[in-house]
Amino acid sequence: MNKISILGCGWLGLPLAKSLLSKGYEVKGSTTSESKLEVLKNTGISPFQIQLEEHQINGKIEDFLKETDVLVIDIPPGLRREVSTSLEMTFVNKIKKIIPYIEKSGIQKVIFVSSTSVYGDSNNFTTSLEVTEETTPNPDTESGKQLVISETLLQSNAHFKTTVIRFGGLLGDDRHPVKFLAGRTNIENPEAPVNMIQREDCIGIIEKALDFARDDNWEWNQTFNAVSPQHPTRKAYYHKKAEILNLPLPTFAENSESKGKIISSKKVETILGYSFQKEI
Repeated sequence: MNKISILGCGWLGLPLAKSLLSKGYEVKGSTTSESKLEVLKNTGISPFQIQLEEHQINGKIEDFLKETDVLVIDIPPGLRREVSTSLEMTFVNKIKKIIPYIEKSGIQKVIFVSSTSVYGDSNNFTTSLEVTEETTPNPDTESGKQLVISETLLQSNAHFKTTVIRFGGLLGDDRHPVKFLAGRTNIENPEAPVNMIQREDCIGIIEKALDFARDDNWEWNQTFNAVSPQHPTRKAYYHKKAEILNLPLPTFAENSESKGKIISSKKVETILGYSFQKEI
């Protein structure tokens, strides 16, 4: 289980590939940008320019998947619209398009990077509710809806097994939502708990899963929530981060009712044996 193909070497995929290379894995990586091919090559990644579209796949997808032990699918839906039955299943159709290629390649194990947005916030969650992998998804965004369908398509396929990792809000040195909230007023849900995770922990969790890929007795078709065990309120968290970064404090709608949820990562900690490394 030493040959990994990462479909989507972006904000998370590229650092993941670099980390895997340092641990002795052979890594193929895809990008949609021709200019990024050289970046991947210079890093030691075998580069492929691949573009998933609804009705076709551009690029040498067969070569990308050939002789791969585990495929990591890390392509964001890129959908910001609200759920509507009239909208086409753009992301779902892309996943449908690649599945026959995975089947043909003989790949046995897939990791699908998903999101805790599949749980949604529209079904009267309270701030005391703990959400686990047993909680039925109820997405209230178009991206969340299409992620749930894509998870099911992959995990129900009889030709390969898929482990789904649902990450919370993604954080990194170059990525923090407080930069967009700084100075804003009347922000809703001041008392709702945050559910976030640092990029380093995302990488660590995927690598832990890959460790288990070597064990044929381990049940691979699993779903994991991956969120830091720290859950401060939105108001406390964003005020603290704004002060640290010397940004204008955001202000919240104090009189509004806060709705939210605490997403549990206990399964990651117990089943994968992962210990979170970084505070959010």
